[in-house]
Amino acid sequence: RQEEWRFTNVKRIAETAFALPEIPAPLSRETISPFVLDEDYLRLVFVNGHYVGDLSATGATPHGAVVSSLSAALADHPALIEDHLGQLAGDDNACFAALNSAFIRDGAFVHVPRGVVVERPIHLLFISTDNSSPTASHPRNLIIAQRDTQATIIESYVGLNDGVYLTNAVTEVSVAENAVVDHCKLQQESADGYHVATTQVRQQRASRFSSHYFSLGGQLVRNEVNVTLDDEGCECTLNGLYIAAGDQHMDNRTRIDHAKPHCNSHELYKGILDDRAKGVFNGKIYVHPDAQKTDAKQSNRVLLLSDDAVIDTKPQLEIYADDVKCTHGATVGQIDETALYYLRSRGISEDLARSLLVYAFANEIASALELEAVREHVERFLLAGQSLTEL
Repeated sequence: RQEEWRFTNVKRIAETAFALPEIPAPLSRETISPFVLDEDYLRLVFVNGHYVGDLSATGATPHGAVVSSLSAALADHPALIEDHLGQLAGDDNACFAALNSAFIRDGAFVHVPRGVVVERPIHLLFISTDNSSPTASHPRNLIIAQRDTQATIIESYVGLNDGVYLTNAVTEVSVAENAVVDHCKLQQESADGYHVATTQVRQQRASRFSSHYFSLGGQLVRNEVNVTLDDEGCECTLNGLYIAAGDQHMDNRTRIDHAKPHCNSHELYKGILDDRAKGVFNGKIYVHPDAQKTDAKQSNRVLLLSDDAVIDTKPQLEIYADDVKCTHGATVGQIDETALYYLRSRGISEDLARSLLVYAFANEIASALELEAVREHVERFLLAGQSLTEL
């Protein structure tokens, strides 16, 4: 257990006296508008862990589909909750997931019944506001995609003000036979915020799950993503981008379990670290004895912009089958001096040339996003971070 936290010291979190947040003061739509990706999306809004119906927009959903707060679902659909909640994200060896289970107050519930396609993306927006003392919220999200369904889910975590707080989120995703779930997570906590999150996914026969993780804020961040390909013909894609500067710490840990034959997975995480920032990547592809014909690829690429920035990267393969195609690797480097020279030879200043190269490195992940509103949101962040907004 300690090995899993070897490169991330949570002493700052452990020594902070967090309290559960009270019901927040009302927020206006204008206040949250910078974080609303598209008014046409279905939307659930939570402020300091509390569901806010006035800011949400659930609208009309396809027949039988449910998009609601977890607390409402506990009252309206108790059997569904009982059958699925806690079945994927076990607490035995996960201290923060156990803490989340102990302090569940609310979260998002999405249920897509058999054969239903939810065409409108579902945006889950979690907002932390300023508090007079440190607070901790524990969002719990449960997403169930039944057989032959399709849905797109976006999780956003943002901080509106400075101040110490902890967001400790757990998301469970069940993807049934022939279901397709596209998932995206945007993490933009404030400068002193702590963010710890676990995403647990289980896929059934011929299902597809893709997820894009963007860690763009927070003082200390830990994202853990675990996917089990539990039947034949599953496809899984995990992409991630983490950007840190100052003394930020960002830790990404992934595990893809190939439990059955004829499954594919593709994973690409990229990091950009500046100043004294520290990044951690630990990714494991685990191929079980029965998982013949596995095709798995994993890569971590890191760009260091400072001599003081540090990355600990550990891509791993653990294979117990003999008829597989698996690759993994990590590359760590600085800005390509040849590319920099080429841009400068075309009359571009050194600062602008460096910014363009950093943006191009990051935008490979952003450009893979199919939803235009989400892609533009990330690209605006990247452009602003490199002072390229006027181009």
